[in-house]
Amino acid sequence: MADPLDVVCLGEALVDFLPDAIGRPVRDVEGWTPCPGGSPANVAIGLARLGARSAMVGTVGQDEFGHFLGRRMAEEGVDVSHLRQTDEGKTGLVFISLSDTGERSFSFHRTRSAELFLAERDVDAGFLRAARVLHLGSNSLLFRPAQRAALLAVDAVRSAGKIVSCDPNLRLHMWPDPGELKRLLEQLLPACTIVKLAEDELEFTTGTAEVPRALEALARMGVALPVATLGGQGAALLWQGTLVRVPAPPARVVDSTGAGDGFVAGLLYGITRLYDGLPAFRTAGVGEIREIAAFGCRIGARVVEKLGAVEGLPRATEAESLLPALLRAK
Repeated sequence: MADPLDVVCLGEALVDFLPDAIGRPVRDVEGWTPCPGGSPANVAIGLARLGARSAMVGTVGQDEFGHFLGRRMAEEGVDVSHLRQTDEGKTGLVFISLSDTGERSFSFHRTRSAELFLAERDVDAGFLRAARVLHLGSNSLLFRPAQRAALLAVDAVRSAGKIVSCDPNLRLHMWPDPGELKRLLEQLLPACTIVKLAEDELEFTTGTAEVPRALEALARMGVALPVATLGGQGAALLWQGTLVRVPAPPARVVDSTGAGDGFVAGLLYGITRLYDGLPAFRTAGVGEIREIAAFGCRIGARVVEKLGAVEGLPRATEAESLLPALLRAK
């Protein structure tokens, strides 16, 4: 029997087109390099590179870019047995341009794209329950069938006593009515064990931009580990009533794309190494949570030093020096 999966990632897999030079708007870029993208897909690749057993659940187009994503993720070691190709839409494409300081601007080609056609048929409850963690985002949940599928997946995992992680990774421009996204999050987040928000997502999601208050608001929803990533300032977490702040290591920022995904990959890697299921995770001490989050910050710092969301994700041998002591024996 195969070893159980550590993390199943559910949501969008896209193709990111990276520019051949920074400091140019999209219209002036002369050459592009296609790379796997989409927040949940980035997390799945990051986990696989660290040595975890990860899988991707989602939909891509029945087209060359869909084949590209399936092949590239499989080459990275991600289980793509539940990555479905569909002719309902084309694989989503994102063209990324970078300023001289590494800040991003995006040109999205995702109108009714394939990842939005996630459906209940994609939710294999047995497959999900066999994993230690389900991780998902919100960008593929624009249509009601996809929302129902995500909520069904979360319910299946929670009922099995496993961990649910969510990084909404908000893209408000995708939603004709952002209020619908707000209502979806009000359903989804209280069912999650871990919720990671970027600093600029706090107010929309919780009603306050103040980090401690936002984390407390998530905790009141029932989230066991609320997390805010703060860019160069690291991360803040609330664990069992204690506010934990973790600094980010110094980094030479080339491209901030995927830094949060790298953080999540490091965080979930640490959690799955130490805790098998939700009851065990709830026994974690504040010191353990701090060390795991610090590892996530180190991974995120590695990501921003390379172009694209995936290039800087370290492999297990490269990450050895980044591991906290409590993970080195695991």
